[in-house]
Amino acid sequence: MENEGAVAPEGFTKKDVILEAPTLWENGFDIMFSRILKEISLGLYANHIPSTYRKDIIMLYSDLTKLSDTYYEHFTQYLLENNFLSRPTYINMPKSIDYIQNKDYVKGTNILGKKRPINSVEYSNIYRLIETNISGMQLLEGFIQTAKDEEIKKYFTKGRELSKKVIREYSNIALEDNIQPPATPGGTVTNSTIAPFSEKLMMYCNYLLSGLSLGAGGFVAGFSLRNDLQIKNAVFAKDIFEYQREGIMLMISKGWYEEPPKMDL
Repeated sequence: MENEGAVAPEGFTKKDVILEAPTLWENGFDIMFSRILKEISLGLYANHIPSTYRKDIIMLYSDLTKLSDTYYEHFTQYLLENNFLSRPTYINMPKSIDYIQNKDYVKGTNILGKKRPINSVEYSNIYRLIETNISGMQLLEGFIQTAKDEEIKKYFTKGRELSKKVIREYSNIALEDNIQPPATPGGTVTNSTIAPFSEKLMMYCNYLLSGLSLGAGGFVAGFSLRNDLQIKNAVFAKDIFEYQREGIMLMISKGWYEEPPKMDL
């Protein structure tokens, strides 16, 4: 950016990370959160590449994608090997190719009002939503415990309750089909009240997770065939969108939201 004569964004500096702060999360949470950050990175780079035309920038995003993919795999294997992450439910392998014959499949209910079981694609999406929101809830628990600004603390508390609601609603859907919902064994908040991050950085982390939830919710809605799942996703998308917008307004009021470059032609 400097070679092009542009001022680089400030982003975050050393003052946003307090290295001498005591441990706030234990039991593998550092790697769990790093894994989520790599998931966000992969989504961002995949989104940027199609809108890029310069060869060097395309190669930059391609290299960053490979780097994120490598570390996402490292983090996932570490968590599994150390029993910090549960595995999704195993299913029986399909023995035949079947096509949907009845439109009630999409309705999700038949004439008697009985819901059909969720399919493997729907389950995969639900599982990921629950797993991510468990980590989000643990992250916000630490933020609530260490934030000094009461307005920010109240905002984090609202986000924690929203994560709990998502976990509860989608866990109930799995349990209706006698499927064990994910219960991540890793991630523990210590009793420390000293923040390892500035409140500006904590707010931005929460902003990123809200964006991930919105993107994941849209994906779930697009690949779920049961109408009730699509409706539930739409309701949660509205709640998460409003929550994220509230966070943006809060960051603006604190002077923490950098303005993107103007279209100065």
